[in-house]
Formats: sequence, structure tokens, C-alpha cells
Amino acid sequence: MEKKSKAESYIGFCLRARKITLGSGAVDCLKRGVCLIIVCSTASENSFKLAQKFARRHHCPLMICRSGLENAVHKAGCKIAAVTDMQLAKAVISAADENFELYAGGIN
Repeated sequence: MEKKSKAESYIGFCLRARKITLGSGAVDCLKRGVCLIIVCSTASENSFKLAQKFARRHHCPLMICRSGLENAVHKAGCKIAAVTDMQLAKAVISAADENFELYAGGIN
């Protein structure tokens, strides 16, 4: 069993605290309180554009998960997630490594 990264551990905390919303449809329904959008690196181009749109809408950072988001959130086929707690979002961002990197490709 491989060791989980720190960012994955924080995502686990988000899951246990119910401070993460999974799936593009559920994220689209959120009106406020989104602190971080996470998109899987294997997501389609349309899903990636959708994640960029969500990040613009909520004025929050966008993070790309290279290790497979569905593994981190334990939900098959999950490509987009939104963290709804500021402290946990900051923790995930600060724990960014080669598997979780902040997207800097001009969200605004």
C-alpha cells in the first residue's frame, strides 16, 4: 500500500467533515462558500473548462490532481470536487506537491 500524500490526507479530513462536494452537477448547484476547486488530470477538456468556470465564479483557486481524484475521494468517476471550508482549503493548498499542483493558467 502506497503512502498517501499530505494533500490526500487533508482531502480525507474534508470528506469526514463533509466539507467537500463531489461531481460537476453538485458543484454547479453551490451558490457560495466554495474555497477551492479540484479537478482530476484525467478529466476531459470540457470538464477542465467547467472546473475553470467554477473557479472563476467562486473567485477561488483551481488545483489539478495528478494522482487520480477518484482515488483521493474514494468515488469512482469523480473528476471535479469543491472544498467548502477555508481552513481545509488552505491546508490542501499548502500541502501541494507533485500530485496536487495549483493551476496557474489564468483563471480570471
